[in-house]
Amino acid sequence: MTAADPPALRLAGISKRFGGIVANDGISLTLGRGEVLALLGENGAGKSTLVSILFGHYVADAGTVEVFGRPLPPGVPSAALAAGIGIVHQHFTLADNLTVHDNVVLGTERLWSLRSDRAGARTRLLATAAKFGLRVDPDARVGTLSVGQRQRVEILKALYRDARILILDEPTSVLTPQEAAALFATLSKLVADGLSIIFISHKLPEVLRVSDRIAVLRAGKLVATVDSAGADGARLAELMVGRAVRRPVARDHARGDTVCVLTGAPAARVDGDALVDVSLSLRSGEIVGIAGVSGNGQEALAELLSGLVAATRGTVRVAGRALSPDPRNWTAAAVARVPADRFAVGVVADFSLWENAIAERYRNPFSIGGVLRRPAARRYAQAIVDRFDVRGAGLDAPARALSGGNLQKLILGRALTGGFLDPADFEPVLIVVSQPTWGLDVGAVADVHQRLLDASARGAAVLLISDDLDEVLAVSDRIAVIHAGRLTDARPAAAWTRAEIGLAMAGTPQEAARAA
Repeated sequence: MTAADPPALRLAGISKRFGGIVANDGISLTLGRGEVLALLGENGAGKSTLVSILFGHYVADAGTVEVFGRPLPPGVPSAALAAGIGIVHQHFTLADNLTVHDNVVLGTERLWSLRSDRAGARTRLLATAAKFGLRVDPDARVGTLSVGQRQRVEILKALYRDARILILDEPTSVLTPQEAAALFATLSKLVADGLSIIFISHKLPEVLRVSDRIAVLRAGKLVATVDSAGADGARLAELMVGRAVRRPVARDHARGDTVCVLTGAPAARVDGDALVDVSLSLRSGEIVGIAGVSGNGQEALAELLSGLVAATRGTVRVAGRALSPDPRNWTAAAVARVPADRFAVGVVADFSLWENAIAERYRNPFSIGGVLRRPAARRYAQAIVDRFDVRGAGLDAPARALSGGNLQKLILGRALTGGFLDPADFEPVLIVVSQPTWGLDVGAVADVHQRLLDASARGAAVLLISDDLDEVLAVSDRIAVIHAGRLTDARPAAAWTRAEIGLAMAGTPQEAARAA
């Protein structure tokens, strides 16, 4: 590229309001040809809005977008595609019942064509895959592919449409370490071929690894653009949240007796997520991390230990007692839960904050004879808001008004306080947390991790289920890996290597993993 060549992308003065909320405030950015620009920001910083404007899903209130020197018509996704912009979403947009070939070419052929040029499309698909090292079987049904393979298909979809600018949204959030390494190798080939990439991630080490420059948004404004070569993770975190982010600190404490035991317990959810003969023990004062690629039985395990599904055989005991599959029994036994899907399962989105705060403890202590004790309920909800720093809405606002991070604080506060105004009055025996920091910014992640470490130090047994291997390694005392509904032995965290965990996540036997 010469000095006279326009950049791949130029955003000038982009602003967008939603009512009284300023999502983007005069943002100006450039993306060079063959450059990787990382986009950082805490939840609600404006990243998603900016990308939606770029891709034509939103129309900016002010500002312009140019692609390779040409104005991009606002609010027209087809124009963005035609200009060479492709996007790979965090949650893939593939049809599981179609083949790789059909997913890639879907929507690229003219409606009035008399027949599909399948042979030509296949040749082009295979050539693109070979050029960038994206090995796929064109005839495989997407529903049979691993997560890493599905991501390759998403990237191929964009490249097949001649994308010259590729937006990757949290691209490694559900990948094994080996799959993430393969993705980074692919990105190097794409950049070498002249592709420009916007890389959105909360994982600072990989941002520093793959990007050329880093743009940081905070509260809708661009607060910094820095070269990756001279950037520091701690400084980036401070730029994102506007303050120094304190790293979670584990307190020295003794591990106690076993409080939860699963022995040969299979279970299944209605969506097919299932466990196969799972055995596990959890001790007071320890955090056991469950690593694995999403969809391998994690949610069945979380629901089994919350009383939502039943084991078809084997035993499930908490504090020496067998508990029936009734969530009220598990709640009464001081088992706290933080579900993976905070919006669909963690709260009733249209209920107010104070109603959601008491949702799992309505009968006791917030009602007498079926009559709601509204003042007590509101005092309790306010205590959670204050103690867990829940921001963004008042007690009477619907839960849907909260950002993901603040909603997670509300749910975590509800789980850890158990309906008591004084935290000293309640200590959970077991805490089951599933994907607790999914999509959260670095500041919110640090807060959640510190809360779990503190609960463990006070004597709770914590089961941490996470697709994020960095999270599992950061806070776990012991780690087990789940694959196809089967669980490995829970070994001390120091006894695992990242490579071993990654291979186990992919279903490789432990013996082979240790030899790798």
